[in-house]
Amino acid sequence: MAQYRDRFAAGRALAAMFARSLDAARLHDPVVLGLPRGGVPVAVEVASALDAPLDILVVRKLGSPRNPELALGAIGEGDTRVLNHDVIAAERVSPQALARVEESERAELERRAHLLRAGRPAVPLSGRTAVIVDDGMATGASAAVASACARAQGATGVIVAVPVASPESIRLLADSADRVICPFVPAILGGVGAAFDDFHQLTDSEVVDLLEG
Repeated sequence: MAQYRDRFAAGRALAAMFARSLDAARLHDPVVLGLPRGGVPVAVEVASALDAPLDILVVRKLGSPRNPELALGAIGEGDTRVLNHDVIAAERVSPQALARVEESERAELERRAHLLRAGRPAVPLSGRTAVIVDDGMATGASAAVASACARAQGATGVIVAVPVASPESIRLLADSADRVICPFVPAILGGVGAAFDDFHQLTDSEVVDLLEG
């Protein structure tokens, strides 16, 4: 049985846990950053609850050439990168092949950042708390690179907030985020989508509308 009706319901549940588990006074001028596409509707609810500005932080998975669904790592805005060296070794991915994957994903990252912000500048993070929100974490690679990206842009604190996550992803984030907030951590995560009744693929136009809304 699904835990959430849709991403907006998950965002409200996450915002409620956020309020219970974290003293808002500890957040310094927070900015809520949704990871497109699926993290944006969740982030809308968190930003509303915190009365904080909403922006995006674009990251891209580096998929294995033989199995694109298998993450070799992830990249983010500002030339940040987190690699899963165990997977790279197991997949026998050469440095040259990894570089080709990264070059392709970097170009797509820049295109999507420009498209989704619709010409708006990114919200400055310097000296602020970055609250990074996604619709779930299976491996944690995307959230880890987003955390590194936020710190590279000057964020003094990084909190990752997701409605569902695997235990492994929570452990991975211990080194890159100051805190992880997650109300649902099943012992075995068959897939993030299993936690939702409605987990449809969002379109770019839906994300742009949410950011402009």
